[in-house]
Amino acid sequence: MPANLTPDYAKAENQFRQAATDAERLEALQEMLRAVPKHKGTEKIQADIKRRIRELRRAALVRKSAGKGPDPFHIVKSGAGQVILIGAPNTGKSLLVAKMTKAPVKVADYPYSTALPVPGMAEYEDVQIQLVDTPPVTVEHVPGGLVNAVRLADVTCIVVDLSADPLEQAETVRGLLAAKGVTLRTAAREQLDHADPSQHSGLIVATKSDLAQPGCLAALEELYREQLEVIAVSGRTGVGLHHLLTRLWQLLSMIRVYTKQPGKPADLKRPFTLEAGSTVEELAAQIHKDLPEKMKFARLWGHARFDGQQVHRTEALCDKDVVEIHE
Repeated sequence: MPANLTPDYAKAENQFRQAATDAERLEALQEMLRAVPKHKGTEKIQADIKRRIRELRRAALVRKSAGKGPDPFHIVKSGAGQVILIGAPNTGKSLLVAKMTKAPVKVADYPYSTALPVPGMAEYEDVQIQLVDTPPVTVEHVPGGLVNAVRLADVTCIVVDLSADPLEQAETVRGLLAAKGVTLRTAAREQLDHADPSQHSGLIVATKSDLAQPGCLAALEELYREQLEVIAVSGRTGVGLHHLLTRLWQLLSMIRVYTKQPGKPADLKRPFTLEAGSTVEELAAQIHKDLPEKMKFARLWGHARFDGQQVHRTEALCDKDVVEIHE
């Protein structure tokens, strides 16, 4: 399907090319996203614009943090994506991270046992997702640096306790984030409106499902059904944890791509992870920075019309594709 780009889009694209600063580039990209026609023929263009907007915003936040000295809330990303857990005291964040990763988190029955962010790696099939435990938030206190950590994360989980008052807990955290210009909604990253800097991917994780008060979960789901998905879990019994990881993988909007050398079987143990919509050329760049220039063509197994189909470097890849690059 042809893209049929409008004059307004062409004008914004020209502004992007002439931009001298990241701020000007970001403004032009946001205008390009607003102006691009929304149909199947422009899906790749939209995905590329959103990716560049994310990268510019992330770079700006990192520069801002660096200018103020070391920030203990800036956790270097690892794995397929970063998921940050925030919530009131004693909601079970630390227990979740302890159960799902091998991170040295401190699990205690008393509040404020977590003083600084603690990252850990959760295994989902053949990829890892980074989970970050954080100090609790209250109406009186939001740890310095936490909001920027939310902005930099790929997905944010508001953690509430089903055995207490989850509605009040969820509203408190949402209100604190909204006051800082952060809005969460359950959507994959490429589905967010990246012309709106307040939007971030997130969901509500309702812990202690084995101790839930009657009707609490249903009330929570009803309240947020238009904006945030609610996933009930139990850190103590493990119920719901696999489903949570599955949804986090989906919200990260990443794909796994396996590689193979000519005449050899594919390496199905160590996939490369890329953003949804990434191309063969972007895979090649992740393998080695010089490979895109050396690459002549690639063969594809997976979503191809037939196994080993020869494809161009601009071919968009799908989850669990196998690619063989020829130099």
